[in-house]
Formats: sequence, structure tokens, C-alpha cells
Amino acid sequence: MHLQSRQRIAASVVFLYRYPKLQGKYNGMYSRRIIKTGMCLIMLFMIISHGRLAEAIEKTPDRPNILFLLADDLGWTGLGCFGSDLYETPHLDQLAETGLKFTNAYSACTVCSPSRASIMTGMYPARLRLTDFIAGQNRPFAKLRIPEWTKGLNHSYVTIAEALRNDGYQTAHVGKWHLHHAGRNPDDYGPTQHGFDVDIAKPKGTRGYRLQSGGNPNGESKSEYLTDYLTDQALSFIDKAQENPFFLYFAYHVPHTPIDGRDDLVAKYRTKVRDGAVHKNPKYAAMVTSMDDSVGRLLGRLEHHGITDNTLVIFTSDNGGLTQRYGKLDGFTDNYPLRRGKGSAYEGGVRVPAIIRWPGVTPPASQCDEPVSTIDYYPTLLEAARCDGSETHNQKIDGTSLGTLLRDPSQSLDRNLFWHYPHYHAGGDSPYGAIRSGPWRLIEFYEDDAIELYDLNADPGENHNLAGVQPGIAEKLHQQLDSWRATVNAQMPIPNPDHDSDKAQQVSKKRK
Repeated sequence: MHLQSRQRIAASVVFLYRYPKLQGKYNGMYSRRIIKTGMCLIMLFMIISHGRLAEAIEKTPDRPNILFLLADDLGWTGLGCFGSDLYETPHLDQLAETGLKFTNAYSACTVCSPSRASIMTGMYPARLRLTDFIAGQNRPFAKLRIPEWTKGLNHSYVTIAEALRNDGYQTAHVGKWHLHHAGRNPDDYGPTQHGFDVDIAKPKGTRGYRLQSGGNPNGESKSEYLTDYLTDQALSFIDKAQENPFFLYFAYHVPHTPIDGRDDLVAKYRTKVRDGAVHKNPKYAAMVTSMDDSVGRLLGRLEHHGITDNTLVIFTSDNGGLTQRYGKLDGFTDNYPLRRGKGSAYEGGVRVPAIIRWPGVTPPASQCDEPVSTIDYYPTLLEAARCDGSETHNQKIDGTSLGTLLRDPSQSLDRNLFWHYPHYHAGGDSPYGAIRSGPWRLIEFYEDDAIELYDLNADPGENHNLAGVQPGIAEKLHQQLDSWRATVNAQMPIPNPDHDSDKAQQVSKKRK
């Protein structure tokens, strides 16, 4: 029997039972026959389904394995499928072709540690008071004095790894954590203290991206690329994690500084760089492609074990690409058409590539234009894994499950997104707050209370400040931003009595 026929019969049965007075419009014997036949068919179908989800209900896989891939400082246009004119990323392009690409995905902060904390907890960095990279920096003569903030992820929060492990998942962290407490024993605040059964980090003695002796100080002297080494370890975990569903969180170090690609890939890209291109750094390109090679190996191993169809894969970045430091262009990458990059208040600092593939749920080769954030992955994964026991989850989740978007990318979440960065950064601007509401994005700079308003649909590069043209919209969004800051108890910078404009850019060795 066809799915639509079963759905019609089921609907008729429910309708007649729910509204018995309307049965008089039908011949009594006929209506009873419909009910009896329908109930028999439904019972038969339930038996045939053998405990699986009925086809009449939207098909959702069993509790999926979860492979979460996080790039470090990869900008919005840093993949081929997101428009790069140099970087070759065939495996991530294929992931997008078989999954769902988000064109308005954001990191919860313009720098790394706060965004990583938002992934782990589903909470805004402002609520966590973890608002800068660890250990941060201090500018003793800047116009504003930055507030006290939490320099590490506290144990009081239930991470996504803890929530999943409590519900039977095997959990592994591979790569960069960057949520240790500054000045405290890192072993007390590492991944294994936050819900991960396994932690595979960068081996000691690694120089940049080069492992001497393949990570074995007593072995044969050779150099191995860090991304390749970590991928080998991740593959080993997948090979062993076959009994229960797993959560593998692979946080790449690339393409963060130091900019150092594999020699073979650097040589390849030196021949591909052309004048007038947006992306033209062969070493940076090599780092991106080495990450893509890693993704290809991981996806291939899922296929090898026959678990592709029951593995939810997420790929995104912790913040935008780094384009400048201390006001000087580095030439590492470019986030064009977006403005600026990591550390800045503008789109280039927070809009990131994002791809999700969940076979049977996400439509292949689909695109979602709804704004989403790294705060959303926590509730999304809880829903996907069907985690029970809400007492083991964070109670103040700021994110929203993306489940409706995964099934229907045209849906809307009907909410605003917020940012709060009360710090100075070498790659960006002065302390700021921001809100995105529909096509509008408002930025408030805390040094001088300046307001900027942009229509991202018409002006994704944020070149035309409309605050003076649309004062009503600017005022409304500013009030919403103020209200949100009060809700999360955001800590604010204050005037600095030691302010010296001639020394404002100096960075103290003492971390504040």
C-alpha cells in the first residue's frame, strides 16, 4: 500500500474517533467498516514496521553518530563551495553537495575561545562571561578598561560531550581545545574533565605544524604534518567506536597562524596563484587543502564501516579569517565580499562557512539562508541524539535547535542573534556589541557609543551605514541589544583613568 493511502486511512480513523457526531453523515455500517479496516491496517503496519519509525512519519535515523569538524580561523569564503577562487576543497564541496549549506552561519564571537565555549554549552559567551580568547590581552592605556572575565570553561556547565556521554555516547576530542583556565593546571580543565572519554591533542615538542619523529621523540627522525597526525588518531577512534554511537569533535588547528602548509601542497599552489585573485597565499591555501584531505579521509572511513547513513556531520569555523593585525594587512586570506576579519566587529569576523549532512533528514545539495549561530549546535545535537534527562543539560540554553531547518531549509527561526565583545583585539576594532535581526545588523562601538546599521541583503560588505537614514530601525535594534545585555548580565568596559592616546595600542605582557 502506498504511503499516501496509509496516511489517508489513518487520518480518517482519527477524524471519525475525534468527531463522533459527524459519523451520522456517513452510513453507520460504512463508517464502522472504515474504522475497523483502518485500525487493522494500522496494526498490521505497526507489526511490519518491527519497531522502526513508520514511513507515515518523517523518517529520522536512529541515534546518529556525530562527527563535528571545526576549522580554526576559516573565513566565510574559505571553501570552494563558498566561493574561493584558489582553495581546492573537493571533499567539503562534496559534503555540501550531499548535505545542507548555510549561507548565513555565524560564530558567537569574533575570536576563538568564546565561540568554542558556545559550541560546548549552547550559551552566549556574554552569559558565560568567557568573552575573549584565552588568556586574552590587556591594553593598559586604551580608552576603555576591559571588564573582569572568565578565562576558562568552568565545570559548572554541562558540555555537549557530557550530555551525550550521559546518554550512552562514546566521546572523543581531537585537536585544539583552547578552553583551559589560564594560570591553572590544564589537566584540571581539559577535555577529559568536560565529558570526553578520549583527548588527542597536539603532541608536546611540536614546532608549529611539524611533528618531529612523527610525534615519537624516540623514533626515527622525520617531520609529520600535524593535521595528518591528528587525522590518523581520529580514524583510529572511529575504527574502535562501533558498539555505541559516538561523538567525535575534531577541532583543527588550521588555518590558524603560523601559516605553514605541507610542502607538496605549497609547491602546487605557487603555480596556481594569479594576479587579481581574492585568495593568493599559497601557504594558507595548502593549509585549507590539508584540512579538506583530512575531511575526505574521515568521510571515507565512515563509508568503509557502513555508517555514513547514520552519521550526522557538521562542519564550521570558530570565527572569520584573519586578514590583519595591529592595523596592517597580513595577506593571509581575504573574506571578500565581507568586511574585515577575525577580531573585528564586522561580518568578516563572525560569518563563517557551515555545512550539515544528516542522510534521511537534510535534503541533498540544499541551501539555507536563515541566520544560525554556534550557540545552536548544542540543542540541535541533543535533539538529534534524543537525549533524555534534562537535569543533565544546561538550563539556560541560548541556542535554538536547527531541526526544523535541517528538514526544511526554507523555514524561519524568527529570532535575533547577538554579539558582545568588550575587548580590544589585534585584528579588529574597539569593544563592541551587535545584533542581527532579519536583514539588519546593528553595531554599537563602546568607546564612543557610535551606532552603525547595515542592510545585509543589499549590502553584505557593510559599506553603507544607514543609521542616519533609518533612525527608527536603529533605535529599535539598539533597545533590543540593550535588553539582551541586561538579560545575560553582560559585563561592560568602563572608562580608563590611565588612558593615553599615544600609548593606546601598547599591549601589556600582564594578562588582565
